[in-house]
Amino acid sequence: MGARADAALLQAREKLAAWLGCEPLDIIWTSGATEANNAAVQSAAANGAAEIWISAIEHPCTLAATERYFGKARRSIPVTRNGVPDVEWLAEALKHSVPGLVGVMAANNETGVLQPWREVLSLCRERGMPFFCDAAQWIGKLPAKGLGDCDFVSGCAHKFGGPQGVGFLKVPAKFRSLIVGGPQEEGRRAGTENVAGVLAMIAALEERESALGSAPSVARRTAWHMEFERELLATLPGAAILGAGTDRLWNTTAAIMPELADCRQRWVVKLDKLGFAVSTGSACASGKEETSHVLAAMAFSADEASRALRFSSGWDSTREDWLRLLNGLRRAHAELAG
Repeated sequence: MGARADAALLQAREKLAAWLGCEPLDIIWTSGATEANNAAVQSAAANGAAEIWISAIEHPCTLAATERYFGKARRSIPVTRNGVPDVEWLAEALKHSVPGLVGVMAANNETGVLQPWREVLSLCRERGMPFFCDAAQWIGKLPAKGLGDCDFVSGCAHKFGGPQGVGFLKVPAKFRSLIVGGPQEEGRRAGTENVAGVLAMIAALEERESALGSAPSVARRTAWHMEFERELLATLPGAAILGAGTDRLWNTTAAIMPELADCRQRWVVKLDKLGFAVSTGSACASGKEETSHVLAAMAFSADEASRALRFSSGWDSTREDWLRLLNGLRRAHAELAG
């Protein structure tokens, strides 16, 4: 039975490696992208990296890991108002200093804005530096091809319809394990592998990669998304789309909603009562505002960030779902404004 489990995991590695464009044994299984990101950052520190540069809008788990392992030796790559890392700034900075690791995610988790990971990877290759890419938001929504060229790539199953609690990390040959105490994963990640979770993750990704190969399928969903945003702006004066005019994921919209008198009447609460699960980029409770680090890096004020909402769809969502959400927003706005 153990041999059959090993064979199943090897086949899963081979499939994922083929999509990413890397070798099967470059991949280790993790409990999700949070563990994977922590492992990548820890490995860089354990291998002697003196400094790490990451974009100012990375996922909180990456920010926390770099703070733990690098402290003041972490440098933030600035981003534009549209939420895109400033590649020209990075190219100029690299003329004067060479960090031990550079990290830029593939797509932002709050705005859906696609990041210039290919350009940053090219800069790193020119200077012989390792590159880390958190691809959790990208994989399963856009083709994974090419991501395997990065030294570190992380992903997790639940972002594309697989189970929670399983993910992966593509690693370079010189990798130091975060979790020790067992020989699993060639000694690179101790602990019994989640065979069922891994196989479910690969089955889900196989379905997504197949759908991504159908241009009409993606184009249709992109059109629904764009229609929703046009109608949202036309319906709610004062609303604004974050990252408008830049390439974004077809399933994600982040918007600054119209200003209302009472911040405590949160959009997310009203929409929840109407049957829509949305998220907010900042907290606004008990008179205390905490600005999203992503929106702060994009130079939005605390007041603007307190009105940010994030809407996202899945592969099973339809045009009618987007239109129902639009009607729910209209109703919520009328009730909150009234």
